[in-house]
Amino acid sequence: MLSYRHAFHAGNHADVLKHVILVALLRHLRIKDKPFVFIDTHAGAGQYNLHEGYAQKNQEFHSGISRLLKCTDLPALLQEYVTLVRNINPDGELKCYPGSPVLARKMMRSQDRMCLFELHPGDHRHLRLNMQHTHLAKVEQANGFSSLKSHLPPVERRGLVLIDPSYEDKTDYQQVKNALQDGLKRFKTGIYAIWYPMLNRPEARHLPIHLKACPLPWINVTLQVARPQEDGFGMTRSGLFVLHPPWTLKQELETALPILTQLLAQDSTAGFTLETNEDQ
Repeated sequence: MLSYRHAFHAGNHADVLKHVILVALLRHLRIKDKPFVFIDTHAGAGQYNLHEGYAQKNQEFHSGISRLLKCTDLPALLQEYVTLVRNINPDGELKCYPGSPVLARKMMRSQDRMCLFELHPGDHRHLRLNMQHTHLAKVEQANGFSSLKSHLPPVERRGLVLIDPSYEDKTDYQQVKNALQDGLKRFKTGIYAIWYPMLNRPEARHLPIHLKACPLPWINVTLQVARPQEDGFGMTRSGLFVLHPPWTLKQELETALPILTQLLAQDSTAGFTLETNEDQ
């Protein structure tokens, strides 16, 4: 399906959660001098103008990234993420929000590289424009689920795979499972980050249960900002599952998540969970 446009939700609470953790994962990969690859299966447009178009319809960034930008005393992980967003808006006004490709580009070194997949023709066109000034990125108009296997294992033998579909099509849930299973056969030591919405539908409830059955090391993080709507519309909860997380990630999140939840809370039901199979 090609109707979904992430610009409607750019900079919302789910983006903040996903990108805070993405920053931590990329920073970990930079510790060693050896190159790494970042693969984004559903890259979107790369960057979003918040002052026009789709982003103005719901203006979800006001209850997301905007709240963090107003803070000056943040835990190190949140501050690192906020600084990256501020650097993209140098005049101090929040005009643009960086998607995963642009955030990654800001953190990667000359020896690293990106593989970005986006099937939607409009978003693919914007993605190419947003990546045109870097030699690090290979941009393909392709289905990231089916194209991922041709890029694994990477020649670097180090890397991060972000699987972040819209889940607008219910088959996305099964395709996430299939992509991860196939990816691990080809690149078992890679870091995999899978974002998912928490919705009142069977396939949405089953996905994190399936992911947490994996015997490899993982961390699963969820964030709720408000009570789920009774009609099932709208998303107030989301999660990010990380396979092969850095050993420092849990401690960083234990510090950052209480503050993040407090800043993004929309009612008294706001909260987070932080699970790891190391505790089991």
